[in-house]
Amino acid sequence: MSAHEKNALPDPKEIAKTYAEVAQRASNLITEHMKRQMKKGISTPSDDLGIAQAFMDMMAKMLANPYKLAQAQMNLVWDYFSLWQHSTMRMMGMEGAPVAQPKKGDKRFADQQWEEHFLFDFIKQSYLITARHVHDNVCCIEGLDEISQKKVNFFTRQFIDALAPSNFAATNPEVLRETVKSHGQNLLKGFNNLLRDIEEGDGQLRVKMTDPSAFEMGKNVASTPGKVIFQNEMIQLIQFNPTTKEQYKRPLLIIPPWINKYYILDLRDSNSYIKWATDQGHSVFVISWVNPDAKLAKKGFDDYMTEGALTAIDVVCQQTGEKEVNMIGYCLGGTLLGSTMGYMAAKKDKRIASATFFVALLDFSIPGELGVFIDEGQVASLEKKMEERGYLEGSEMGTTFNMLRSNDLIWTFVVNNYLMGKEPFPFDLLYWNSDSTRMPYKMHSYYLRNMYLNNKLREPGGITLLDTPIDLSKVKTPSYFISTIEDHIAPWRSVYLGSTALGGPVRFALGGSGHIAGIVNPPSANKYGFWTNDARPATPDEWFEGAKQHEGSWWTDWQKWITKLNDEKVPARDPAKGKFKPLEDAPGSFVKFRLDTQKKKK
Repeated sequence: MSAHEKNALPDPKEIAKTYAEVAQRASNLITEHMKRQMKKGISTPSDDLGIAQAFMDMMAKMLANPYKLAQAQMNLVWDYFSLWQHSTMRMMGMEGAPVAQPKKGDKRFADQQWEEHFLFDFIKQSYLITARHVHDNVCCIEGLDEISQKKVNFFTRQFIDALAPSNFAATNPEVLRETVKSHGQNLLKGFNNLLRDIEEGDGQLRVKMTDPSAFEMGKNVASTPGKVIFQNEMIQLIQFNPTTKEQYKRPLLIIPPWINKYYILDLRDSNSYIKWATDQGHSVFVISWVNPDAKLAKKGFDDYMTEGALTAIDVVCQQTGEKEVNMIGYCLGGTLLGSTMGYMAAKKDKRIASATFFVALLDFSIPGELGVFIDEGQVASLEKKMEERGYLEGSEMGTTFNMLRSNDLIWTFVVNNYLMGKEPFPFDLLYWNSDSTRMPYKMHSYYLRNMYLNNKLREPGGITLLDTPIDLSKVKTPSYFISTIEDHIAPWRSVYLGSTALGGPVRFALGGSGHIAGIVNPPSANKYGFWTNDARPATPDEWFEGAKQHEGSWWTDWQKWITKLNDEKVPARDPAKGKFKPLEDAPGSFVKFRLDTQKKKK
């Protein structure tokens, strides 16, 4: 053995150390699991999501048409014959057209060996052929009800994605190379990473997406300077320091979703919407929501309106001395904004001068794939769990969202962390994504039933807040809606339908990309583009047919729109010199509370 080969071998001390860590972690996990099982006792398996029933119904419908099933099987066999022929030709040095190719941008098969080596090419194509046939044969079952069909489609896709050859060490060329190169240390380290993630998930696997130690609130995320000027049980209100000598007379108040934290709009200087808006001359205020515990279980949707939106409007008007504000609502924050505007319209309160909705639903008739998780049975089951502890755990909500894009948000990290044995790359967006927040039982139950299940918000008088029927058609405030074409959480067609519920002038813009990247899209990046159409047809597809595409970011279009409404300016407002005495520096204590950090302390 050469000196070079000896040096290439792993350090025995490191091997022993890793083995010791793995053994200790495994032992602790088994002990904790046994304790939990003994405490819980034996319980019968449950099907809260109705998955088993949906697949049983699907199989019954498929077996009722044996001729169609046999035809599907023969089509699969013929595709396999074609693949065998293609692979045999490649073995003999001849090239031919592939039977199946991954979609453009499919990162699972980015490694060159998937294309160049005939064996990996065979494995890849075999998987793609099978995946296509499985999907095509279960996607449209004649006689299957719509809800069951959606469940079958969604969970079949999860199954197909999970079985991709890239997810297994023996069939992933990149993992095999690393295994040979590191003498198997990648798999040992990966197993250690797996045990660590189970530990940090209190016995459940919580795949680590980024290195949280690489970020610090107020330093390299949520770093735009400002002051917390107000606090109650539900919110901290932050006013940001001016960066211009003059600011627009109308202050800008942002209502972020309380499913996540506000700093998605303030990740870093280069893509911070909050900093950009401040640099344009806006007096920017943002609500930072509390991360609720069982004590706040009885907080309802109307509490979020009174102690959140309405209180924030009161404070901003008092702090600035103004009688009108411009408002922004992001996602669920936009749903709250629309509801608040409906309430204020009923009370003849005209303090909201303009409203902007970031990927926000007022019409829930097209819930997208989230609808798979929302039906009477699932909501009732979720209510039972929430009632027991007083809230919906943030990690459970996060898992649901991650499943909507499982290849990007689950399996990529499984391969990197557990097969390659690497640590995840520090990424501010994924740091924010893993910073989960809870949802109070009463509020979330109301939201799911009245918005998602029954779509009552856009129905005049469909919901009542503080004994006041809400009618969105009474809202005459100028409004700007920005949706994104690839949004899997708030589908743009549903956002468009919601925009037609308001009674005032509306400008609708459609950005590129998805729910996050399409919104956090600064002009300096010059990415994605957006569509606009001055006409307001009844259907979203008619709107898109007449829309004009523009390059760059929709942020500049919004700035033109809002300044056209009113561009009057006043001397810049210093949050330290307002009527409210600053309580602490931004980003404040509410946003710094991380659930994963609290679990580690325990």
